[in-house]
Amino acid sequence: MAPAALGIGLLVLPLVALTTRASWSTLWHDVTSPAALDALRLSLLSGLAATALCLILGLPLALLIARSGPRVSALLRAVVAVPLVLPPMVGGVALLFLFGRTSPLGQVLSAWFDLTLPFSFAAVVLAQAFVALPFLVLAVEGTLRGVGGRYERAAATLGAGPWRVLWRVTLPLAAPGILVGVILCFARAIGEFGATALFAGNAPGVTQTMPLAIYTAFNGAGTGRETAVALSLLLLATAVVVLLLVRAWRPGTLR
Repeated sequence: MAPAALGIGLLVLPLVALTTRASWSTLWHDVTSPAALDALRLSLLSGLAATALCLILGLPLALLIARSGPRVSALLRAVVAVPLVLPPMVGGVALLFLFGRTSPLGQVLSAWFDLTLPFSFAAVVLAQAFVALPFLVLAVEGTLRGVGGRYERAAATLGAGPWRVLWRVTLPLAAPGILVGVILCFARAIGEFGATALFAGNAPGVTQTMPLAIYTAFNGAGTGRETAVALSLLLLATAVVVLLLVRAWRPGTLR
């Protein structure tokens, strides 16, 4: 029991310490300061955009993994899980090398479309999507693999075409995983720091999300430390809401 109590303490006590350092009398003012609102607005917009991008790309990928053979699905699952174990800073460097101005792809985007991705809002979205995509893919793939393909085969034998099977059978079956995946994906996106800092930079009002604003404040620039603590509490509250939503939408609750 003692090690378990220490484990709980390791998880809970830092959060308690954070709440004790909050200036509750000025909390609302700190959260609604211009710098805090800019960071909050940017985090929410980029998090929603990254979640939408993950949804567009992740659903087909999850379906491919769930319906592939054991070897192919194991390989694809390992590839998808790489961002989960990869240090975020490394992900930021990789994105910078892929889309940077001197990279082949970056030169094509610049010459053909007059588009520069690094240190832009689009870079924030791509960095967040890079680290958040596995959460959606693995949640949806696990749900699809759990229900199997018997209902899809039954619908096909009754004359339903591929698109009808997808919209009337596959996606409804995957609904619990999609809901959980979207929630986790959004939470991971708005909490992303390392890849965003290297690939998108830390420009206030342009690429400075809430984690970057907190980091900036605690390094003596930009907003004050009170605002940093207030933003930290806001992210903590978001995490709690996410956990409650995941619990509410777990597969057993959808009947």
